[in-house]
Amino acid sequence: MKLIDTHAHLDFPQYETEVLETLDRARDAGLTRIIQIALGPEIEKYHKSYELVKQHPQLSMAVGFHPHDAKHFTPEHLELIREFSRYEKVVAVGEIGLDYYYEHSDREQQKEVLRTLLDAAIEVNKPVCIHTRDAAQDSIDVFSHTKVFEKVGGVIHCFSGTVDEVKHYLDLGAHISFSGIVTFAKAQSVQEACKLVPMDKLLIETDCPFLAPVPHRGKRNEPAYVRHVAEQVASIKGLSLEHVATQTTQNAHRLFRFSN
Repeated sequence: MKLIDTHAHLDFPQYETEVLETLDRARDAGLTRIIQIALGPEIEKYHKSYELVKQHPQLSMAVGFHPHDAKHFTPEHLELIREFSRYEKVVAVGEIGLDYYYEHSDREQQKEVLRTLLDAAIEVNKPVCIHTRDAAQDSIDVFSHTKVFEKVGGVIHCFSGTVDEVKHYLDLGAHISFSGIVTFAKAQSVQEACKLVPMDKLLIETDCPFLAPVPHRGKRNEPAYVRHVAEQVASIKGLSLEHVATQTTQNAHRLFRFSN
């Protein structure tokens, strides 16, 4: 059985002394690929992520800019993201998006950066990985205008919204990715949304080191735990774990166009 974690942050300090062990556990759990998310705003973080990805064949990379940091976005970041997006092991532009929950950056700044990076993704012909939190309507408006999902494809990562929201994203052509949130007892709206997502539009992820799924909730998350997400999706949809693993792996290969 093969699995893919489509969103991980293995450059974070939580893994600094045990990246190899973490990757070994992922391999033992059936993972064939992990997408490492490279984020600034510090320029060295992009290079650190790419060095990590180059060292490990099972890693690919997405290069983005978190909406929390929109106020720090510069033309240098844009050129760097464009440059990295052309590298063979970089499979997506992301995560990028809108986050109105914390509002660490002004909403208009966030939207301006998002539109700029969507244009860049279309320019370099790479799918997008979208972060959206408490910003569904503005996100939908931007995606509708740019038609990014029609042009290059993309995913709403770590879906945590409502049934109505997932319908809008699907209508726009987006894939939907579920994280450990889907295993939480109180996440009933996310579980209902999961029921509606067609299997050919569904992805799974950890967003590690955050959001560890049940039965590891409250601990540091890691890619091996994506199996628990797959198990929960299988339970929600009344499918076998093997079917969910096979389909989500195929979906990831199709969307991100892995080179091997």
